[in-house]
Amino acid sequence: MNKNQGSLLTSIYTIIALGITMIFFFPLWWSFSNSLRIPKETFTVTGVGIPFINFTPTLGNWTHQLSFPEAHIALYNSSIIAVISTALAVVVGLPAAYALARFRFRFPPNKDITIWFISQRVLPPAAAVVPFFVLWNMLGIYDTKFGMIIVQTTFIMPFVVVIVRQTFLDLPIELEEAAMVDGATHIGAFLKVAVPLSVPAIAAASLIMFTFAWNDYFFVSVLMMKNFTLPIYIAGGVDSRGVQFWFIAVRTMIAVILPLILCLLAQRYIVRGLTLGAVKG
Repeated sequence: MNKNQGSLLTSIYTIIALGITMIFFFPLWWSFSNSLRIPKETFTVTGVGIPFINFTPTLGNWTHQLSFPEAHIALYNSSIIAVISTALAVVVGLPAAYALARFRFRFPPNKDITIWFISQRVLPPAAAVVPFFVLWNMLGIYDTKFGMIIVQTTFIMPFVVVIVRQTFLDLPIELEEAAMVDGATHIGAFLKVAVPLSVPAIAAASLIMFTFAWNDYFFVSVLMMKNFTLPIYIAGGVDSRGVQFWFIAVRTMIAVILPLILCLLAQRYIVRGLTLGAVKG
């Protein structure tokens, strides 16, 4: 392949990548643009909906939506559930990942345990929601943030176990052995050597887990009533008058802003962490 052919292929791949990016970016742009329009301009604005060019932007929809207590309740509930679920998953999942990477179990073997963790993500939520519903009612934690935190932790923990386990496997065991020669225990080597070296993978897994807990709709819609979260609040934009696109756009942007900021702040950890630990079997 000559230099001209290589340049042509690079250009083609770049155009394809930009096209795919625009396809995924368009819903976010549509929500942002519609959140700044008055209701009658939802479908009447020409072009791609650029503020100040295709229409005159207004913050009326934002001030209207943010004035409702329901918006604050939904944002608070989503934040509490997502943050605590992610933290619990990390605290419980890291020792499990380390044990699967450094110790060999006979029954069940390490491979089966890893597959069991992965199965928690493969399991259809509909197959688990009824047992949770019955059990949570028996325990008196139905429609509570505590009950939802337990559910979310259960279903997002496989991310940290699988991703960080592979990172632990890639770390030279000699580093931990050297720490133990200096007097450290297995726990000390885990906390002072393995965990600090695995921060990129932990950050990547944490962001993935936070996003899944933040965006969950199915479990919240069944296991919570008064303690609704942002996905439920977004769905509330549909009422007897039809779909209120301008309000849904504002609510969508509220739900997107925090994960987007976290992605931008942790992007170097995401790429490095997933490259270190999640590409190998």
